[in-house]
Amino acid sequence: MTTLAPMAPHATQPQGWFARTEAWLDEKGKGAWIAAMVLGFIFFWPVGLALLFYMIWSKRMFGTSCKTRRGARRMMMTQSTGNSAFDAYREETLRRLQDEQENFEAFLDRLRAAKDKAEFDQFMDERARNAAQDDDADDGEDDTKGK
Repeated sequence: MTTLAPMAPHATQPQGWFARTEAWLDEKGKGAWIAAMVLGFIFFWPVGLALLFYMIWSKRMFGTSCKTRRGARRMMMTQSTGNSAFDAYREETLRRLQDEQENFEAFLDRLRAAKDKAEFDQFMDERARNAAQDDDADDGEDDTKGK
């Protein structure tokens, strides 16, 4: 049987009023952010507008952030279930999946690079073709002027 010990907060330097307010609103959830934004619009519209832009920029407006999901996933991966065989299997599976993800991302990078190179080569070929056609047209005009 395993027990979950509460995580102690990291000891950091004292937070300013903005960081404390942000943490408090994050604890209360998305509704608190929206309420603060609406109140900002009601009392002084630039404050509401600033909160709206901040919510969009920090991705608080659209669901949970990746940081939260990543932290929850990391916490799940490090907790022991108490069954050593399952824990070993899970660690091996997660390692294999991580390797597959890295390989797939590398493949996508190579694919994007090949596509970019092909598009650039096509652009350079068209440019050379257009330059050659312009030179031929200029040579043809010079011949008719000389006669």
